[in-house]
Amino acid sequence: MKNEQKLAGPIIRSSFTIMILAGLIYPLVSTGIAQAIMPDQADGSLLYNEQGEVVGSELIGQNFTDPMYFHGRESAIEYDASGSGSNNYAPSNQDMITRTEESIAAWSEENPATPVDQLPIDLVTDSASGLDPHISVEGAAAQVERVSELTEISRERLKELIEENTQGKEWGLFGEERVNVLMLNLDLQELIQE
Repeated sequence: MKNEQKLAGPIIRSSFTIMILAGLIYPLVSTGIAQAIMPDQADGSLLYNEQGEVVGSELIGQNFTDPMYFHGRESAIEYDASGSGSNNYAPSNQDMITRTEESIAAWSEENPATPVDQLPIDLVTDSASGLDPHISVEGAAAQVERVSELTEISRERLKELIEENTQGKEWGLFGEERVNVLMLNLDLQELIQE
């Protein structure tokens, strides 16, 4: 009994020390470093309009459905950030095959001038998180015909807009060139309002 009582004090002190270190000091230091090194990302990379209202985040994809705007990737979770993570289906999964066929049919209906054989795969497949804010450069280019027709902005100007919003490989090495759909559509919206 005395041995147990002798151990109780150090156990309680150790527990409180770990709670203070891991529950208070570590989060404060991590947040402080993130705010100092990359404040935009630490705050969620939120974008505001002229009225000061949040229009979105550069880091989380959004569901653009208006045909006059560029569309992002499919999202099995409807871009709901509270429930991140798509189903990890194999290519042979019937649910995935059905959803992909439906996406291709919807693409064909909305983009009759662009043949299905020119449809980039990222426009009809989910990303792992279901929240990917980017599409491939080819995915953006495949939508130029539709957007040009509906906005009456020249194809050449839309291609320039895509090029202006193309981000390179991560650190110049990893991944592929990509286009942030929200940033592209914000620039497009400015052109529409001119």
